[in-house]
Amino acid sequence: MSETLATIRWRALDRDGEDKCRLARHEDGYMLVGHARFRDGTGWAALDYVVRCGPDWLTRSADVTGTAGGEEVRTRLTRQNGAWLLNGEEQPGLSDCTDVDFAFTPATNLMPLRRLPEVGRLSVCAAWLRLPGPRLDPLDQSYTRERGGLVGYESAQTGHIAQITVDPQGFPTLYPGLWKRVEL
Repeated sequence: MSETLATIRWRALDRDGEDKCRLARHEDGYMLVGHARFRDGTGWAALDYVVRCGPDWLTRSADVTGTAGGEEVRTRLTRQNGAWLLNGEEQPGLSDCTDVDFAFTPATNLMPLRRLPEVGRLSVCAAWLRLPGPRLDPLDQSYTRERGGLVGYESAQTGHIAQITVDPQGFPTLYPGLWKRVEL
């Protein structure tokens, strides 16, 4: 049994594309279900994703299916005893990761944003999924709550810095240069 808490739709600002996501509550936590469609340097991608979190907003598992770069994508991530498995194979160097970050959607920012205190900063390490591949690497991120619904974001590995506008549910509504919420 699930209860929908919120839905959101984004338009890509750096390419042709959109993403639609639904946040649902389940008896043992939360689930994000989304559909990303976009064009990048490899052509059109159509990716469906599911992220399952516990009541603490820590990621338990995630799936990505569809096509990207002309190739079929079937990726399953699971977290077991502190280790991350990609399609059943343990991935070294990811034991500190508490979240997933899908490079193709702003939806996966939701989990750390839900854990971010009303005042303060949260540093996390995410298992960063990039396609084609799939490739999974650690991604250190920090989120700092600012005034007016803004959250400062920084990533050590990529050097990316942004001020993200966030709605009351914790979804990014404006990720400058990348994504913007549009009406459903």
